[in-house]
Amino acid sequence: MELAYIPSPSRGVLYLGPIPLRGYAFCIIIGVFVAVWLGNKRWIARGGRAGTVADIAVWAVPFGLVGGRLYHVITDYELYFSEGRDWVDAFKVWQGGLGIWGAIALGAVGAWIGCRRRGITLPSYADAVAPGIAFAQAIGRWGNWFNQELYGRPTDLPWALHITSSTDGRVPGYYHPTFLYESLWCIGVGFLVIWADRRFKLGHGRAFALYVAAYCVGRGWIEYMRVDDAHHILGLRLNDWTAMLVFLLAVTYMVVSSRVRPGREAEVEPDAAGSEAEGDADSGEPEKKGEPEPEDEKPTAAKAAGQAEAAGQAEAAGQAEAEGTAKTSQDEAESAQKG
Repeated sequence: MELAYIPSPSRGVLYLGPIPLRGYAFCIIIGVFVAVWLGNKRWIARGGRAGTVADIAVWAVPFGLVGGRLYHVITDYELYFSEGRDWVDAFKVWQGGLGIWGAIALGAVGAWIGCRRRGITLPSYADAVAPGIAFAQAIGRWGNWFNQELYGRPTDLPWALHITSSTDGRVPGYYHPTFLYESLWCIGVGFLVIWADRRFKLGHGRAFALYVAAYCVGRGWIEYMRVDDAHHILGLRLNDWTAMLVFLLAVTYMVVSSRVRPGREAEVEPDAAGSEAEGDADSGEPEKKGEPEPEDEKPTAAKAAGQAEAAGQAEAAGQAEAEGTAKTSQDEAESAQKG
């Protein structure tokens, strides 16, 4: 008898009339909003305009979804194109199946297009959104919980995941909740990037590279625990080899970039400061240049005459004192000659 376990939802979709509300889709959408929100705050802190991150995300997110689905379909093609399978299922994204490797790769292409349209560099944008992407992954992984998929080996640990579905070859039982392991790991990666970025002033894409490298470390051991069908090369799952390759590329980029372009970008978005100044000017506040001067500061004729008279008296007194001093000196000189 199991005393403690993580229950699986009885179903991953609710219906609002004819409209299906899928838990998997909600997790993806919430993750995107978190990534854009945090990325916008980090972008503004680096000197960029508010709204730029969201504008570029309009390009990056659709490209990322397509890339994630393509990677999954290509690497697990037998699920859609083998005998007895319906190839139309390849388009049913709501049933699960998004490869993070394809999502990041093609999402970067979309972000590059958006960055070029705004006249900014992709590495600086990637640094701003890096921790947000990690947090988005942490939220998105709960979509696997709704679909009862991507779990690990059988276990009797108190936090075992109770799988109740028997569709698509699942065997009901208690398994390692690898979706939860990866979710927690991604949260740690997000905070690691934020800390390292503040501590070492990462720039030119190095914060993003740190996110990629740190994620790959966790994905490697989590992937090794999974029991879903996957292609194997030399005894390791395909995603393990992908994680190792991407990890090496990310670390290499960090080392080379730190030598070629040390420090952080001085400017991430052209004319961002000028745009803020124009916004302040258009804020509706009255300009001080046209405001009337206070009454006590206005020069009047009487005040000017009084000032002139005082200046004349001071000048006359000074001349009289100078003449008296000169006369005294002359008298002393004459007395000395007589003596």
